[in-house]
Amino acid sequence: MTEDNATNVYADHDWITLKEAATQLGVSSGRLHRLMEERYLCSVKYDGDKKMPQAFVIDGEPLAGLRGTLTLLADHGIEGDEAMTWLLTEDDGLGATPVRALQQGRKAPVRKLVQLFAG
Repeated sequence: MTEDNATNVYADHDWITLKEAATQLGVSSGRLHRLMEERYLCSVKYDGDKKMPQAFVIDGEPLAGLRGTLTLLADHGIEGDEAMTWLLTEDDGLGATPVRALQQGRKAPVRKLVQLFAG
């Protein structure tokens, strides 16, 4: 996917800075970075700053199911902008973006989709 395509996909979502994410999660900046290292969350450079979709933080917690999905993507060599773009792109099979499907508690179909995408 080209950078322009990623930018178009990104524009369809609400974003928060890492500082805002740490505040919403009630953690320090260092703890937020550890959560990203452990793949509970991820961020990309967007609009001049490191940010993540607001959808990744739900009621003061990282989005359930995101860690396993990020780990599975990374196991298949998909990280950074490529992983973020995949998570935020509408999928006809899911009838939603993978992030939206995770918000709906549909992690099994999302993980199956990772296998198809990465295979």
